[in-house]
Amino acid sequence: MHMPEYTAKIKEISARLLKEKKVEMVIGFRKGTVPMMNEPCFVKMPEDVKELVWDSNCGINLANYLTDRKEKIGIIAKGCDSRNIVTHIIENKIKREQLFIIGVPCKGMIDKNKITSMFENEINEISEHEEKIIVKGEGFEKTLNKNNVLQKNCKICIHRNPVIYDELAADLLDEQKDIDRYEDVRKIEAMAIEDKWNYFDEILSECIRCYACRNACPLCYCPTCFVDESRPQWVGKSTNPVDTRTFHFLRAYHCAGRCTDCGACERACPMGIKVRTFTKKLEKDCLELYGWEAGLSLDERPPLDTYRPDDPEDFIK
Repeated sequence: MHMPEYTAKIKEISARLLKEKKVEMVIGFRKGTVPMMNEPCFVKMPEDVKELVWDSNCGINLANYLTDRKEKIGIIAKGCDSRNIVTHIIENKIKREQLFIIGVPCKGMIDKNKITSMFENEINEISEHEEKIIVKGEGFEKTLNKNNVLQKNCKICIHRNPVIYDELAADLLDEQKDIDRYEDVRKIEAMAIEDKWNYFDEILSECIRCYACRNACPLCYCPTCFVDESRPQWVGKSTNPVDTRTFHFLRAYHCAGRCTDCGACERACPMGIKVRTFTKKLEKDCLELYGWEAGLSLDERPPLDTYRPDDPEDFIK
C-alpha cells in the first residue's frame, strides 16, 4: 500500500468516527509549512479530515498529546506511538476506553537533518513515490532512495506494526528480522573510561539546553521537570558542562524501561545531538537484565515498578 492510500484510509476512518460521534476529536498529522515537518493537528469536525496526511514526515510522537486528557479521542498511531500509548495507559495518564486507535503499519520516517545536509540550496518541496524521495529546490531536483535517508531508529526498528489498535489504516507489515539494534552501544561500552568521557563530552558540547528533546518526548510529562525545580535546585540553568551532562543523563534514566526509541528527541534537536545514545544504552540494559521491551503489553508492569526476588543484583557492591 502506498502513502496516498494510507492517507485516504485514515481520512475515511476519521470522518466515520467523528460523524458517528464515537470520538470528540482525531489527533493526526497535517502538512507542515516547511518541507519534511508535518505537524500534529486536532480534527473535531468530519469536514476537516481533508487536512489529514500520512507520509514519511510524520516522525513526531502523537502520544505526547494524550497526557491527562478527558475526551474520547481517535489517534493515528504507528508502531512506536502505539507502544507509548501502552505506557501512558499503564502509567494512568489516559484510559484505554477513551481511545480509538487507528493503527498505521510504518515503513519508516525520513531523516530531515540528513537530507538537508545533502544540499547547499534550500529545499522547497519533498514528495515520495513508492520507495523514492524526490527533493526539489532552487535550481535542483534529485531522487533519493528512501532506505538511504531513513532516521537511524527506523532503520533498526523491529516493531513497525502498532501493538494495540482498534482499526488498521493498511495491512500489517512483515517485521524486520536479523537486525543488530545495539551495535553502536556495544562500541561505546568497549571504550576505555577516558575515551567514553571524551566521547560524551563531544556529543554534548553543542547542547544549548533548549529542552526540545524533553518537550518532544511523550515520557516527559512531569508537571515540573527536575531542571525547573528551584527548591531545591537540582541542576543549574547555564550551559555549564556539568549541568548539561546532569540534564541528559538524568532525563535518560527517567526514560529507562519506558523508551520506545521513537526518535522524537533527536528529530527535535536543533543542534543534531545524538540524544538516543543515552536512551539506547538503558534500553539494551533493560532487555538484557529483565527481558523487557517497553510498551508491548498492557498486562505486564515495567521492571522499574515491580520487584522480584530473582532481580539481578550484580550492581550492588
